[in-house]
Amino acid sequence: MPVRIVQSKQNARLKELRKVLASPPRDSAPIRSPSRGGLVLAGPVLKGSAPAGSVLAGIEGPNLLEEALRARIRVSCVFVAQGFESLLAPLHLPPETEVLLLPRDLLDSALTTETPQPIAALVEIPDWTWAHLLGGQNNPSPLVLVLAGLQDPGNLGTILRSAEAFGATGILTLPGTVSPWNPKAMRASAGSVFRLPQLAASAINSIDRLRQAGLRIFTTTAGAAEPVNLVDLSCPVALLIGNEGNGVPKPLSAMADGALTIPCPGPVESLNAAVAASVLLYEASRQRALRAGDTTSLRGGPR
Repeated sequence: MPVRIVQSKQNARLKELRKVLASPPRDSAPIRSPSRGGLVLAGPVLKGSAPAGSVLAGIEGPNLLEEALRARIRVSCVFVAQGFESLLAPLHLPPETEVLLLPRDLLDSALTTETPQPIAALVEIPDWTWAHLLGGQNNPSPLVLVLAGLQDPGNLGTILRSAEAFGATGILTLPGTVSPWNPKAMRASAGSVFRLPQLAASAINSIDRLRQAGLRIFTTTAGAAEPVNLVDLSCPVALLIGNEGNGVPKPLSAMADGALTIPCPGPVESLNAAVAASVLLYEASRQRALRAGDTTSLRGGPR
């Protein structure tokens, strides 16, 4: 595990960390540039430190770094503030991971949190595919969330955590949705971002691929719609979750097979997007457990 001391803001690795934290990638796959007609990477790449075509994200703090290692995410480079070298001991970093030791104020200058942590890293985001998103051939009943214009990274991170907890097979993020690799989203996900498959795609491509895979597509609304507990969510299903203020766009809702609502006896017009997604996911998980004759999977509490 090579260790180098860094003293300059112009260090290439530090500049890369600053860049990916400020502009997180959307996806690990190449995306087509409409202006150039060619293929461009969805995020920056560190030459010489990751396989060609890989995309890197920046993470901050020992807990998130531990989660990344536990999920077998490739850690390209670790940044540690001087005086905090002890944080490295429990991490068991691979021998090829580069470690940079630098003054605390220099590391703080690259980080985005109000109270920066003394350790950060560049990690290679997983190369997920549609097969991963749909759960593979051994999953006859995929459960996918489609996020349409969700903008709050805390909401997205919470949705990622709930999706993993309740057995979703993956997340699709449509244009206008915040990146799952946004630092705040990653922290809110508590590590689920490293394990739950996610893809960025257009609305048309998403709907077409989901239909080809045999999923029923439901939009969500606070208005007149079928109560979620009266709709079969144990079959292959995709749930559309919209923008915090405007909900699911009407053209996208029009492509759905039906509309769901969460019955609320209290005098509240609508639920927070992350809360609504979590309730829908729980209901889907409950129905699937009952269908499988397994009620033990729903006996756990918050962690």
